[in-house]
Amino acid sequence: MTDKTGGPAFPLVIDFETGVEWHKGITMRDYFAAQALMGMMASRNPNSPRFDPDDDATYVYAVADAMLRARGSV
Repeated sequence: MTDKTGGPAFPLVIDFETGVEWHKGITMRDYFAAQALMGMMASRNPNSPRFDPDDDATYVYAVADAMLRARGSV
């Protein structure tokens, strides 16, 4: 796949007599980033004063990009 986003995470195709309806859903890149963010937030020390949403967002998308490369999506 050449798409930088990894394509849709939850594609859905419905054919009810009239044809095909295609719903892309979120991208694999966004899905992987969301999963990385949940893990990071769940394991964070609640007493830690360090929290920078911009740094965290950059980090989880770097993780997502690495996951896409590992699965051969990009």
